Amino acid sequence: MNTVKISVQATIAADTKKVWDYYTNPAHITRWNFASDDWQCPRAENDLRVGGKYSARMEAKDGSWGFDFEAIYSEVIDQKKFTYAMADGRQATVYFEAVGNQTQVTVTFDAEGENSEEMQRAGWQAILNNFKKYAEAH
Repeated sequence: MNTVKISVQATIAADTKKVWDYYTNPAHITRWNFASDDWQCPRAENDLRVGGKYSARMEAKDGSWGFDFEAIYSEVIDQKKFTYAMADGRQATVYFEAVGNQTQVTVTFDAEGENSEEMQRAGWQAILNNFKKYAEAH
């Protein structure tokens, strides 16, 4: 199986410790884990260890549509990167790299076959941009 990998990236004006915490702590995840203001993430759980489970509910604020995003971690290197497998078997890795007093976050994920690569990239980038906005504002 030839899996297409897509990467999105953002540079956050904060140190790696803060960025890691805001990206992985469920109290923060629920505040940024959506692509647009008409969506929300009402709950998130994160057992950040190899074999641990990540779960987040993502839904339209008007209740018209939603889904549970779940994954199992296969690699966790504190404040550096983690890799997980989604329920459909696709993989994603999130990298945290200190760049001076900022942190570059890169998410590389296996594309799914239902939506265009451009649409997937735009959606994941929008979520990462929302994370950047949240992390820099708090």
